[in-house]
Amino acid sequence: MHYLTIIFIAIGLSFDSFAVSVSSGLIKKDILFRHAVRIAFSLAFFQALMPLIGWFAGSGIKESVKSVDHWIAFTLLGLLGIKMIYESLRKEKKPSTKDPLNSYYLLGISLATSIDALVVGFSFAFLDFPIIISVLIIGIITFIISMLGILAGKKTGSQFGRKMEILGGIILIATGLKILLEHLYQ
Repeated sequence: MHYLTIIFIAIGLSFDSFAVSVSSGLIKKDILFRHAVRIAFSLAFFQALMPLIGWFAGSGIKESVKSVDHWIAFTLLGLLGIKMIYESLRKEKKPSTKDPLNSYYLLGISLATSIDALVVGFSFAFLDFPIIISVLIIGIITFIISMLGILAGKKTGSQFGRKMEILGGIILIATGLKILLEHLYQ
């Protein structure tokens, strides 16, 4: 059952990357496949790396918080979901005019979209999720969703990305609630 939860968390986390990818597709409508792969790989790499870092940090204090670990996971995932929804509902975001293929800009958006994954990795340590498999699932799903985002940006408008961020927030909140309920009613 952990794997299904990890997949849902990965999908929820990847919607920030999806929104950035949609913007990249909007900015560079003539983007080549190899450039899209570069953007998606960078987003996926950092989205997978951050939970690993968070897991190491959480593993250090895991035993001290074992009795409330499910509450911590619920709170962290819930707050991340609410933050995602709030940010997507803020006033209209202006499309960036920055070049998504610029290495510094790509590094910046990759780090910015993966900060939430750091917190998720922290909660993975408390829940004894298999970290290597979790990281691989998160990376693969983020890569695929980012590639789809770039394509969507080339074909549609930015509103699609906003709706996906809301969906991602809802998925994170629901996953946190599922974890809490599983531990309370086990």
